[in-house]
Amino acid sequence: MPHFVAILAYDGLCTFEFGCAVELFALARPELEVAWYDYAVCALEPGLLRAAGGVQVLVEHGLEAFARADTIVIPGWRDIDDAPAPALIAALRAAAARGARICAICSGAFVLAHAGLLDGRRASTHWRYLAQLAARFPLIAIDPLALYVDDGDGDGAIITSAGSAAGLDMLLHLVRKDFGAAVANRVAQRLVLPAHRDGAQAQLVQRPLADETSSQIAALMDWVRENLRAPHTVASMAARVHMGERTLQRKFKASTGLSPQAWLVGERIALASLLLETRPALAIEAVADLAGMGSPESLRRHFRIHGLAAPARYRQQRRQQLVSVLPA
Repeated sequence: MPHFVAILAYDGLCTFEFGCAVELFALARPELEVAWYDYAVCALEPGLLRAAGGVQVLVEHGLEAFARADTIVIPGWRDIDDAPAPALIAALRAAAARGARICAICSGAFVLAHAGLLDGRRASTHWRYLAQLAARFPLIAIDPLALYVDDGDGDGAIITSAGSAAGLDMLLHLVRKDFGAAVANRVAQRLVLPAHRDGAQAQLVQRPLADETSSQIAALMDWVRENLRAPHTVASMAARVHMGERTLQRKFKASTGLSPQAWLVGERIALASLLLETRPALAIEAVADLAGMGSPESLRRHFRIHGLAAPARYRQQRRQQLVSVLPA
């Protein structure tokens, strides 16, 4: 059976966040040649609901859809001061107890917090709401910078994202987990989005940059992506854009929330993951070389640090996963 996604709708619906979830999970994608998601839009009280911008949404399904959902999406919330209905909280708790994956975009984190599903977990929300979330729900380990936080693996994972557009990064992250990097990259291409923005990337640029500097950093990132096999150091990257090393470190961090080294490792892991998935005959040594990791030992170490299975096991898992999502 296809992975089933239940998308919550509610009176006062956040239109953009809801649209993101529908675009990712409800749009047919036959060109991908996999058994794409099945879905249902559901509400506490089905019927005609108001959405932001004067839009109305007609919802056919009730919260019984939560009982069979593999993934539940909370697309924002109408007001962070408005506690969700007890029936919605009960349905979310029951879904979590049976191991459903639950994710929330932006202010939707408050719904999960009211349900107690974020207690003792890492989570994020839009930067405007971080202080309120921390004050009202002190048991949550809030990550104030992350684009999204994936707390857990497989069944029972809870994923929260920052502001509205970061929800797209989070949803693409789910596609990547479910179908692999190659499929996620094609979906991102169709959406005209970056194929991968890591959840650790900062949601808020702390120091606005001049246009020239932003262009330099962006051009450097593009060039490094095209030449990941080559050796790169902070010194060589700084020289590429005619900056001092400390200046590059400072401006790169301000622009992306990551150090140049951390960003580089993330890009190499993304490329190695894609090669493992799409080129099954390629030796692990060749994968490490093409991704710029240098050696299989280095590749295994970085995969382990980032919570991934060893490369050979990762490839096997993805192949098994691909078989499971191919149409019958």
